[in-house]
Amino acid sequence: MTAAAVAVHNATKAYGDKPVLRGIDLEVAPGTVTVIIGPSGSGKSTLLRTINHLEKLDEGVVVVGGELIGVREHRGRFHELKEREILRQRSRIGFVFQNFNLFPHLTILENITEAPISLGVTPAAATQLARELLASVGLEGKESAYPRQLSGGQQQRVAIARALAFDPEVILFDEPTSALDPELVGEVLAVIRSLTGTGRTLIVVTHEMGFAREVGDHVVFIDDGVIVEQGTPSAVLDHPQHPRTQNFLSKVL
Repeated sequence: MTAAAVAVHNATKAYGDKPVLRGIDLEVAPGTVTVIIGPSGSGKSTLLRTINHLEKLDEGVVVVGGELIGVREHRGRFHELKEREILRQRSRIGFVFQNFNLFPHLTILENITEAPISLGVTPAAATQLARELLASVGLEGKESAYPRQLSGGQQQRVAIARALAFDPEVILFDEPTSALDPELVGEVLAVIRSLTGTGRTLIVVTHEMGFAREVGDHVVFIDDGVIVEQGTPSAVLDHPQHPRTQNFLSKVL
């Protein structure tokens, strides 16, 4: 059996006295597209952020490619890694945020090259790679522009190019189209769609049910910090078994 690309074990997280994740277990097969759906506030984005240790779990662990993320185990106890080691791990896990998170004072080219250069890639190599990535997302010629000069869809495509800069084995998308005007959603989904079948593992939090049905290999429905139901897109979206899933889908489909 092939080892999971991402394995989440007993993911538990609370903010103060409010539980957000309640002992989630999830395994994601290599090279697949897992789509996470659920109502707002259900814990979807928090779960995604724990995978690259942007959020620290109160209990549980995350393993990516066989490596514990954010912690090391010693004599049965888990200890936080140093920041530079966490940054090295994050370079293996691309993350595309809901609101782009581009640096407004940097050009598009600089937004992509900044992280690779900070981790030792030569400026010439980083620049060449950034140009190739921008061309791959349909933004050739925009290298000298600033984020404010681009549409929301273009900014999100830059964010995807930035996430690809380290050739990550796993890419996380946190509601990548929710901040976009409706007419710009398609161009971003098309870029994400182009990444399927490339060997990368994609985990996408989204409200785009048509995209989930078309592209997803596995759909996970989360509500109130727990996985309520999971399976193929057809099983979860067309034949949901749990009343909570049925109720949610009745409002969004």
